Amino acid sequence: MYYLSTRDPHLHYTPAQAIAQGLSREGGLFVPAELPVLAHDAWKTLMSMSYAQRAAYVMGLYLDDFTAEELAVYATKAYSSMTFDTPEIAPVHTLDHSTACLELWHGPTCAFKDMALQMLPHLLSASLQKNQESRTACILAATSGDTGKGALEGFKDVPQTKILTFYPQNGVSEVQELQMRTQEGENVGVCAVVGNFDDAQSGVKHLFSDPALRNTLNERGYFFSSANSINWGRVLPQIVYYVSAYAELVQQGTISLGDRIHVCVPTGNFGNILAAYYAKQMGVPIDKLICASNRNHVLTDFLTTGIYDRNRPFYHTESPSMDILISSNLERLLFALTGGDTVLVSSYMDQLADTGRYEANELLKKKLSACFAAGYADEDATRATIGRYWKDHHHLLDPHTAVAVHVREQYREATGDDTLTLVVSTASPFKFSDTVLRSIEVSDLPDGLAQLDRLHEVTQIPTPAPLERLKEKPCRFSLCVEKEQLSDVVLDFLN
Repeated sequence: MYYLSTRDPHLHYTPAQAIAQGLSREGGLFVPAELPVLAHDAWKTLMSMSYAQRAAYVMGLYLDDFTAEELAVYATKAYSSMTFDTPEIAPVHTLDHSTACLELWHGPTCAFKDMALQMLPHLLSASLQKNQESRTACILAATSGDTGKGALEGFKDVPQTKILTFYPQNGVSEVQELQMRTQEGENVGVCAVVGNFDDAQSGVKHLFSDPALRNTLNERGYFFSSANSINWGRVLPQIVYYVSAYAELVQQGTISLGDRIHVCVPTGNFGNILAAYYAKQMGVPIDKLICASNRNHVLTDFLTTGIYDRNRPFYHTESPSMDILISSNLERLLFALTGGDTVLVSSYMDQLADTGRYEANELLKKKLSACFAAGYADEDATRATIGRYWKDHHHLLDPHTAVAVHVREQYREATGDDTLTLVVSTASPFKFSDTVLRSIEVSDLPDGLAQLDRLHEVTQIPTPAPLERLKEKPCRFSLCVEKEQLSDVVLDFLN
């Protein structure tokens, strides 16, 4: 299998080349030339497998320059009891007769990004060897909260790599910021950026497309790669957990093999729900993909109107990982739904860069509405959902998962559709203790990390060990720059 760029039909890359490079040099994203399809008899095999075995199986369908033995070793290392606090890795729980919850936050940083970022370092290191690459990969990551820590933890002290993460100043939760600023490792760097996540993300993309900077790095023995979901090595491991979740639902007896389900995903950069779309195309019996947004609902508006318009106020919300107005992975969906029309996709991306807006053609709008539903939750609805689920179900939600639960309820009420819906739970509620405590009507809040203890005291749910350990870690990073200074930060980091 080879990989294409969403903006240039003439480029063809092996899987190892696509993963190592991360982003195509003209700004396009790498996509597989074709999507493999799961055979019907594959499900019996998948249901008998562990999560790590499922990961190796699914990724092997996309990575034909990796051996099955290699992928099995990587998956066993990535998804082990040393890194995840539950043997199921990504457990599925039933909330009510038509709602199941896929928990993706049992890894070392207590967020769903671990599901991909524990695997990506293995894939990237192997790709460097397969490409006979002698230079060191300088991995850049822009984060709206969770990617940064997940990438830093995944690439910590990985040979032939250095990783630099940028996050928006005042745009992540206190716990998320502390997780990054206290990161251990000799090859890591962290920097705050004045502005919002879109400023950080656009700044990092600009670095990738700067030929002078690339030449300077090459002279120093480095090249750029990415840990954001613009890298196919991030998206691919996310496909795995949708395949695995369906197998779990069948194995639990919640559904029968072949029954269709809906999937509801809280998302800002569109990578998580894009992985569900790919799983659907592979043959996982998914009907509607329900996109859940917060107050920054540019994706909801696009999926319901066909108009993408980032020319709107940017809101800092209590679900900060979704505070995004430029959703990078949407480009991959546009490529898929337009039949690989790189000219049209490039036109949309140019319009977005020049005017902040584009409108899908009528055929594309019909395809979007056939596959997707969408909704959003404001702050009041998010807090009310957290409070209600704790009171009625004794189930604690973080603000991002609460957005998805609210949107799933909106969809059910509007359509009367009671199809089993898999709601994706993306973070531990302890990462957002302040919001969660207020939502369950606790008013006497302590400051800082003492809120972790207070949430444990009130709920009797154990504080995740990685967050508990934050109390003992010293802060290592405090740099904050304007977005125009990112290249200087990179050059200083690589001195």
